[in-house]
Amino acid sequence: MGAAYETLLIDDPAPYVRRVVLNRPERANAFNTAMMTELAAVWADVAAQPDAVRCVVLTGAGERAFCAGADLKERQGMSQADWAAQHDIFERAAYALMDCPVPVIAAVNGAAYAGGCELVLACDFAFAAASARFALTETTLGIIPGIGGTQNLPRAVGMRRAKQIILSGAPFSAEEAFAWGLVNRLCEPDALMTETIETAARIAGNAPLAVRAAKRAMNASLSGDLKSGLAVEVEVYNTLIDTDDRREGIDAFNEKRPPVFKGR
Repeated sequence: MGAAYETLLIDDPAPYVRRVVLNRPERANAFNTAMMTELAAVWADVAAQPDAVRCVVLTGAGERAFCAGADLKERQGMSQADWAAQHDIFERAAYALMDCPVPVIAAVNGAAYAGGCELVLACDFAFAAASARFALTETTLGIIPGIGGTQNLPRAVGMRRAKQIILSGAPFSAEEAFAWGLVNRLCEPDALMTETIETAARIAGNAPLAVRAAKRAMNASLSGDLKSGLAVEVEVYNTLIDTDDRREGIDAFNEKRPPVFKGR
């Protein structure tokens, strides 16, 4: 599972499923320089292990918070140069999450504020405890979301709703997040992890080359017109035809047995 981390807990709770836990509960799992450096390393490690990891679950330690965003105590008194250097690390970690070739599901166990909400948005989709709370509070601090929030939130909830959320900085409930499309499912707090891992395991049981190709094709739909997206879809579709997994999937269907995918 790679190296041990100071600010993260890593385990594999189901075959081919990696769980990444933000582990600073005494600071509401707020991310500091060390955590974001380690998160960037995690996404690089996942990308380098196509045979070992097929889906990732990202969550926070404890029941109070998923992630409160950047640790403002660490930022107190920072020079402009130090702030910019730190934010570069934050950007690289968030962009590496968005570029992760395998699906990443956020399991939002508590408050997801500011950069913590941005991490949720950077994942492919999210399940949340019914008790969770969300906010993008940056405008109340004299800044704006800076690790994808202004781009990912409108794509999730629509531009007009996103403007309300970001410009007001007001918190909102898990029920509102679900109704607006920010999260896919609401769970009872004690069932959140079970339900998220069940979904991750279902994804991990599918053909891994196909899952990664489908993610790539869907992401392409956000950056161009329909014709460009269709071209990417056909391109990645064609890469799957001459694979053992494609042959195994067809054989298993016709032989009425579960497929055994090997990622090749």
